[in-house]
Amino acid sequence: MSKGNWQLQDAKNRFSRLVEDAQKRGPQIVTKRGKKAVVVVSYEDYEELTSPDEDLITFFQNCPLAEVDLDMQRSKEIPRDIEL
Repeated sequence: MSKGNWQLQDAKNRFSRLVEDAQKRGPQIVTKRGKKAVVVVSYEDYEELTSPDEDLITFFQNCPLAEVDLDMQRSKEIPRDIEL
């Protein structure tokens, strides 16, 4: 999919076309004063970018450190004194 480049004024004037191109051709870059300002993407592309591949529990279960035995007991030592 090719990315389109739009000047802000053109993007405003032809917003329907901008949205259509984002849906059919992929992300569309909008420039403001010659500098890249925003990217318009289809909702489908947005969902793909923001949705995790797996839930958090599955992530931790598959983590290479899942088998590491960590000592999770809290120290019962008295904390050190701090002068303020």
